[in-house]
Amino acid sequence: MRLEGKRAFISGGRQGIGRGIAEAFVREGAEVITCGRGDRPGDLPGAMGWIALDVADPVAVNAAAKTLGGLDILVNNAGVQVERTITDSSDADWDAVIGANCRGVFNLCRALIPAMSQGGAIINIGSISGRVADPAMALYNASKAFVHGLTRSIAVDHGPQIRCNAICPGWIETGMLEAGFAQATAPEAAMADALARHPVRRFGKPQDIAAMAVWLASDEAGFATGQMFTIDGGMTAASPLNPGVF
Repeated sequence: MRLEGKRAFISGGRQGIGRGIAEAFVREGAEVITCGRGDRPGDLPGAMGWIALDVADPVAVNAAAKTLGGLDILVNNAGVQVERTITDSSDADWDAVIGANCRGVFNLCRALIPAMSQGGAIINIGSISGRVADPAMALYNASKAFVHGLTRSIAVDHGPQIRCNAICPGWIETGMLEAGFAQATAPEAAMADALARHPVRRFGKPQDIAAMAVWLASDEAGFATGQMFTIDGGMTAASPLNPGVF
């Protein structure tokens, strides 16, 4: 029960990584409120609170902040992925990706930091795509680099009251993974090649990210702040050579 007595707000907890983190936090004793666009999901555990919220809307976020009150933990997970190069990206693509992935994180941090408790923890969900560019995901790659930079700034500007770190997932088994591989000329071959580049020989699961989030939110991580924690099964540790041919 490493999070017993703590209140946590997790954006984008309907499914995927956000849902995995929310469920892990509840198991560790936290009071959890999550959000997403639209009504409360029917399969959301009763122990979790729900707010219908578009994180890209600053007016809505400010109103939600008044409802939420004081928090110990904030997890910025809500995000959008668009599979296009920069020349193929539209203004609507910009609004969707930058709105959720950048402005959403900015809105929530600006609104919620003033009411966070001393010793509070912010966990931003970045990506290995903020360090190395995935093909045909220009806006997504750029948005995650923004998240990494903002994470460092929050840690520097708001310590010691708040610790702020980012988790940088690799390929995690969510809808985003499927959409990414669907862009390949030969999706099955691309997936097989990607698996061969993972020393652990599997893709990640939301629970893998949730385990790191629990630690970062707990008092055990009291000396960790301003850092990007890569959780990618060792993929970015390897050279560009495909280990499957050796």
